[in-house]
Amino acid sequence: MKQATRANSRRVTSSQIDIHPRLQEVVSRHLEHRWQQPIREHNRAVFTELAGTVDLQSLIFDLGCGVGESTTWLARQHPDCLVVGVDRSAARLRVAGATSDLHRTGNKVLVRSDVEDFVRLAVQSQWRAKQIWLLYPNPSPKSAQLKRRWHAHPVWPDMLALGGRLEMRTNWKIYALEMQWTLNYCQRPASVSVLADDHQPITPFERKYQGSGQPLYRVNTKRRVLQ
Repeated sequence: MKQATRANSRRVTSSQIDIHPRLQEVVSRHLEHRWQQPIREHNRAVFTELAGTVDLQSLIFDLGCGVGESTTWLARQHPDCLVVGVDRSAARLRVAGATSDLHRTGNKVLVRSDVEDFVRLAVQSQWRAKQIWLLYPNPSPKSAQLKRRWHAHPVWPDMLALGGRLEMRTNWKIYALEMQWTLNYCQRPASVSVLADDHQPITPFERKYQGSGQPLYRVNTKRRVLQ
C-alpha cells in the first residue's frame, strides 16, 4: 500500500522577524485620515445591483473568497444568513460557479469586485456585518509591503466600521501577530490560535498548507488563546 504523498508548499520567508516597527505609525495615520481614493465604476455598479437585492438580513462577508469554497462552507454553516463572497478575479469566481459579476444561489452571493471598494461602499450604505472572514490573504512578506497587508491597508478603518466578529487565517505567524496587535490597538480584543492538524480545511490554500505540514494561524476577535 502506497503512502499518501505529502504536499510541498513553501513556507513564507521574510527578512522581517517580528511585528513591523512602523505598524503603529501606519495604523494610526489610517485611523486619523480616511482613505479618499476614487471608487472604480465597475465596483460601484455591481454593488448597486447587489444592494437592490439585499434586505440587510444577517450578513457574512468572505473577503477575497477566491474560488468560493469557503463561501459555500459558510453558507451551509449559517443558513439564516446571507453570505457574500467577494473577489476581484472573474476567472476564480467562474471556478466557483459564477456566471456573471453578481451570482446568487440560495443564501450565497458571489460578487466580482475589488475588496477595498466593496468594503467602503458597504460602509457608505450603512451595512453591518455579523461576521467578516479573511482567509489566507497574500502575506506580502517584504518589509516594504506592510501597507498591502489588510491590517495596515488604508481601507482598514472601513473594514472595522462594518462591525461583526472577524476571523483571519494565515500560514505566516507574523501576519497573525500583526493582525492581533492591530485589532487590540483598535479596541477589538483578539487572540491568536493554531488550527488543529486534523481540522477540516475550507479553502484550497488551507488544504495545501495543511498537507505541507505548516502551522496555520487563526486570529479571532472572540476566541481565547490556545496555550
